[in-house]
Amino acid sequence: MSVFGASGETKCAIGLMSGTSMDGVDAAMIYTDGVSVDRLGPSVTVPYSAAMQAAIKEAMATAATLGGKEDAPADIRLLEQDLTDFHAEAVFELLSITGQNPESVDVIGMHGQTVAHRPERGWTWQLGDGGRLAGRTGIAVVNDFRAADMLAGGEGAPLVPLYHAALLNRKRDHDTIAVLNIGGVANVSWVSFGADGEDPNIIAFDTGPGNAMLNDWAEIHTGLNYDKDGVLAARGLVHEEVIMGFMATPYFDESPPKSLDRDDFSIQTVRGLSAEDGAACLTDCIVESVVAAQSHFPSPPDTWYICGGGAHNQTLMRRLHRRLPVQINRVEVLGWRGDALEAEAFAYLAVRSLRGLALSLPSTTGCRAPCTGGFHHQPTGTRPFYR
Repeated sequence: MSVFGASGETKCAIGLMSGTSMDGVDAAMIYTDGVSVDRLGPSVTVPYSAAMQAAIKEAMATAATLGGKEDAPADIRLLEQDLTDFHAEAVFELLSITGQNPESVDVIGMHGQTVAHRPERGWTWQLGDGGRLAGRTGIAVVNDFRAADMLAGGEGAPLVPLYHAALLNRKRDHDTIAVLNIGGVANVSWVSFGADGEDPNIIAFDTGPGNAMLNDWAEIHTGLNYDKDGVLAARGLVHEEVIMGFMATPYFDESPPKSLDRDDFSIQTVRGLSAEDGAACLTDCIVESVVAAQSHFPSPPDTWYICGGGAHNQTLMRRLHRRLPVQINRVEVLGWRGDALEAEAFAYLAVRSLRGLALSLPSTTGCRAPCTGGFHHQPTGTRPFYR
């Protein structure tokens, strides 16, 4: 039987995503049976306040010193409550767009805010209280998507590739495609379709740094928390010796599946450079790590599609155009919503979790077998349970 599963009842699902760029919470509604995507509902982004961003950064710094999330201090637990309530506000803002009631939604998929990802130690940590969110919204919630995969020997990431494949199955113009998401960390889904009725071949992994280093550098040197339109990098010079030293990092030669924490790479790479040159080099570090990722594909993709915050960085996109051997486009040319894509994915995965379908594959995370997952919470009267 296909790992995608058989068709089922279409459900209305909301996905919530707050990435390692810490911009805010993306909320998106889709209608799906967890196999195919029937249609898309509204989407919205609710930005974090500066105070919330600062609290998350402090939690990340603390999490880096801990042996696991069980050691969480009280201030991180309080932050988790605040973040959960913020996610609830995003749900209600999304519902207000169409005037829908919570009763019209079957499930919420809540990714949570990652503060640490340590696959080599067998743990990952996303802040978000699924039970509290279910109680606040009156809607069933699935969260903690990554735990079961890690228990099954996987990296716990990336989890979006099955959604990429579902959308490509719905509409595509090539049979072998790479979808590159440039968030705080960059990750790629390589998807190749064969004969009709066969599961596509899917390989996924984190390619290297995404916006995180560039954002940190821009904030230090400009006061803005990202390099808007890549203007800072466009004014700088690339130091080839910096790029060569960066690309000597063993991670890039490691075979996938593989995944990264936001802070596995740091701005120490460009220490001592001017603001402009540092931004130019960090941008090229992203580009060259994507170029290197091609060596891990079974065959070259016919085309690349780009999403995530990095897709808005014009300098980064120009350099990707120069360095990748085939056509690249933003995912919007397929009719996808690049800024809502990951939120949509966790709505899709929530429905798959309700049905007990696989969320990850050995070729996407390294789990021993196709693996379902998720922690289920009912609004009232039902104990949560793991899939």
